[in-house]
Amino acid sequence: MIEKDQIVNLYEHNDRFYVAVDCIIFGFHQSELKLLLIKRKFEPCKGEWSLMGGFLNKDESIDAAAERVLQDLTGLENVYMEQIGIFGELDRDPGERVLSAAYYALINIDDYDKKLAASHNAVWVPITEIPDLIFDHNQMVRIAQKQLKRKAAVEPIGFNLLPELFTLPQLQSLYEAIFGDTLDKRNFRKKLLAMDVFEKTDEKDKSNSKRGAFYYRFDYDKYTELVQSGLRFAL
Repeated sequence: MIEKDQIVNLYEHNDRFYVAVDCIIFGFHQSELKLLLIKRKFEPCKGEWSLMGGFLNKDESIDAAAERVLQDLTGLENVYMEQIGIFGELDRDPGERVLSAAYYALINIDDYDKKLAASHNAVWVPITEIPDLIFDHNQMVRIAQKQLKRKAAVEPIGFNLLPELFTLPQLQSLYEAIFGDTLDKRNFRKKLLAMDVFEKTDEKDKSNSKRGAFYYRFDYDKYTELVQSGLRFAL
């Protein structure tokens, strides 16, 4: 068996560099897809807009580091997250050679810890108004958007951006925000309701009209049965 000090010696002639994680955090509010950004309090690029990030600790996995960074900003655990890739251009960080694993996360915008986020100078910005970000963070956001669109078309990940109860108009506006396109109301509802994975409640949202719109909830058990039967969620 090779001892630990011998393993270190095996790698002593290899270059060493930093490993980081960056989180692209999406939320949905007032029919808009939004991104949670921070204004940096430290160098390099102090005072500029950035994604929330941090360095990998020696005692944690990359996924665990991403979950920690997200929790440090939002206070949330067990959030939907997915890695979009590794970013490692030689000059991507002016401070040092840094590789970054980027993840996008989907959260209900009403659930996060607002005081905690404010302590990091974090604000929600509409996805259509993203400013110039530091390093290669704009590239990360573009790739995350493309992956979100692809995934949302074939899996019900969009529901991570909604409260438990939602109306069909809210649901349609969510997917229009994700896809960046207007969807035909009749076809959208017909396709979704035909999948039989939505439970209609007796409650109504009357904030926009006296008649109101019924609240629905997504039935994850029925969705599991749908997958097991060989069918799939598709928009």
